[in-house]
Amino acid sequence: MNKLIAMVALAATLSAPAWATVKTITLLVPGMTCAACPITVKAALSKVPGVENATVIFDKKEAVVSFDDAKTNVQALIKATTDAGYPSSIKQ
Repeated sequence: MNKLIAMVALAATLSAPAWATVKTITLLVPGMTCAACPITVKAALSKVPGVENATVIFDKKEAVVSFDDAKTNVQALIKATTDAGYPSSIKQ
């Protein structure tokens, strides 16, 4: 009986999902040259699975992105903006 309880506890532990963390980063998007550019950048970022919020600030040429780090990563966000025609990098 003790072995059965131990096996059930182990199975529950191994099958539990990893806890994700919502991270927020700022990307520099220097290629935005007109007021329509932020719409394209935001749309590209919003299509990335795991992105919870994307705010694009034209005047600063930045995108502030909140995302679930279990579903996506910074490289995927940079790829999304680059594929949309707006290469980006992490603001240091």
